[in-house]
Amino acid sequence: MDFSGFRYIVVGAGFWGLTLAERIAKLKKEKVLILEAKNHPGGNCYSYFDKETNIEVHQYGSHIFHTNNDRVWEYINQFSGFNNYRHKVLTKYKNEVYTMPINLMTINQFYKKNFTPKEACGYLEKEAMDAHIDTPQSFEEVIVSQIGYPLYNAFIKGYTVKQWNQDPKDLPAYIIKRLPVRYNYNLNYFDDCYQGIPKFGYGEIFNRMLQTPGLEIRYNVDYFAIRDQLPKDAMIFYSGPIDKYFDYCFGELSWRSLTFISETVPVNDFQGTSVMNFADMDTLYTRCHEFRHYHPELDYSSLMKTIIFYEKSKETKRGEVPYYPIGLKKDKEIYEEYKLRAQTLKNVYLGGRLGEYAYMDMHQVILKALDLFDQI
Repeated sequence: MDFSGFRYIVVGAGFWGLTLAERIAKLKKEKVLILEAKNHPGGNCYSYFDKETNIEVHQYGSHIFHTNNDRVWEYINQFSGFNNYRHKVLTKYKNEVYTMPINLMTINQFYKKNFTPKEACGYLEKEAMDAHIDTPQSFEEVIVSQIGYPLYNAFIKGYTVKQWNQDPKDLPAYIIKRLPVRYNYNLNYFDDCYQGIPKFGYGEIFNRMLQTPGLEIRYNVDYFAIRDQLPKDAMIFYSGPIDKYFDYCFGELSWRSLTFISETVPVNDFQGTSVMNFADMDTLYTRCHEFRHYHPELDYSSLMKTIIFYEKSKETKRGEVPYYPIGLKKDKEIYEEYKLRAQTLKNVYLGGRLGEYAYMDMHQVILKALDLFDQI
């Protein structure tokens, strides 16, 4: 495999890598080589339209674009317009459906009350006081000290155990500072001024980015198998796991991954919403995605098929591509070692969720890439 002639090499074709590659090719007029381990661009944000149903399938779970950043919004709209979808999340607990995050409707439905915002706030303050937690020492205690045990046990505990495979009592307090609770009937999951789903899907965004003159992408490439063959003077932008880059010399970081079970169901509408969480511990999955709901502008009224994904979290084993960091205290200490080592590298930049060991949404990753481009 020939790598000569490339001054810029991007490892990983997710939003971080592709944003950098597109900017370098377009504004610097330089050739950029992108090395991607998967057989498609976009990393875990990739989507495609199912040929039979014309439903956009988010291959690695739901992705909803949202941001308050003008620069990011203007940048991403070069490649796609967005529809008017506004994300709402429902959760099942004891076979009853509630709205999330916890809001006035959730509170009134759960306690079978008709509180005003002021009354609901006072009621939860009393629930929190009854828990007698003055100095929270764990994830569980942080949340209980804000909303009390009843709401925590119903909506937070079981879901957290399934998502992290950890007892919330054992998770450190610094993981969450404050649980979002709304004392009104605002059911939107995000409050950002810019929101939506790409009209032609995420996959098309990545394809349009790759049409920039000067870009070349090669799929199914293991960077670690060919890194010694790359030009010595090339600038490398790496978006894989930071611990793997350094061959785990300071130890392995803790990661989580997701697994999905896909079904095509012979009904027009399976669950009536895009995402349904399962708060009960005895439900194996954390949530169910139904992708047809992400495009309210498309007419699926006569379609008697719908595509759903059941999702559950799992441990990431060495060699697997992780989805997000866990970030326990020991992980923070290990990451700082890797971060210091990365700062000593010449012409190598590590970024993205995996490269920075940080839970970032799509708009945050894009902004990081734009800011880095300004510096090179």
